[in-house]
Amino acid sequence: MIVSVHGAELFYSTRGEGPACLVLSSIGTKPYERMTPPALSDRFRLVYVDLRGSGQSTGDPADLTFDTLAEDLEAIRADLGVERIAVLGHSILSVLAIEYGRRCPDSVSHVITAGAPPRGDMAWLAAQSIAFFEADATEERKQILRDNLAALPADASPGQQMFAQTPMRFFDARFDAVPLFAEASVSPRFLQHVLGPLTQGWDVTAGASGLRVPLFLAHGRYDYLVPHVLWNGIPPRLPNATLEIFERSGHQPFYEEPDRFVDAVTGWMAGQA
Repeated sequence: MIVSVHGAELFYSTRGEGPACLVLSSIGTKPYERMTPPALSDRFRLVYVDLRGSGQSTGDPADLTFDTLAEDLEAIRADLGVERIAVLGHSILSVLAIEYGRRCPDSVSHVITAGAPPRGDMAWLAAQSIAFFEADATEERKQILRDNLAALPADASPGQQMFAQTPMRFFDARFDAVPLFAEASVSPRFLQHVLGPLTQGWDVTAGASGLRVPLFLAHGRYDYLVPHVLWNGIPPRLPNATLEIFERSGHQPFYEEPDRFVDAVTGWMAGQA
């Protein structure tokens, strides 16, 4: 499906039945369609959205602000014909999900995140990631990472570098993640904007009182990109936030522990009713 809004054509696909839940993507919808638990579409109508300037959606990613994002997602919600909608964001896209909820509390029922950073400062996050990996990871996991990085060609692509980081991204340090990202469509300009100007000064605790929508924070115990410890002490400072640690997951608990993820999310949502 295509929705036209403010100089952009926004693409989305759907799967399942039930209450609608937007699933944000910046790499095309196919990888997230593949990674989200099939059982989740038994409970929800999952709406996979290519954000402005990414995937099959058009528009200049430099035009994306949090306000524009909210307008884009509200246009999709209206096209779906629903009054209220949940939203799921992964990794840095969790920030966008949170900000949509902040701006549209009357139409966003729940915000679900996985691997969300509490701050958008990438230099700070990288330093925290390295420090936690060095302090927490086993020597075997560290050696696998060293071997992976040493095997990279001098002109390694961003994708090759990402897959080499598997020991930091997955519970199984030897997991083959390549098939998960088949058909990914990466927009370097989108990522540069989102990881830079859009989120660099963002902090979840700033203006915390404005986060009225219930917030679910899913984090993998073995996520070394966005360590769960970065959230220590933060959820109680937010109006309605729940932190759930997945003990056999890395950066993508919805894929690594699908049944538990579905049970945790649906149980949490039922408790918010």
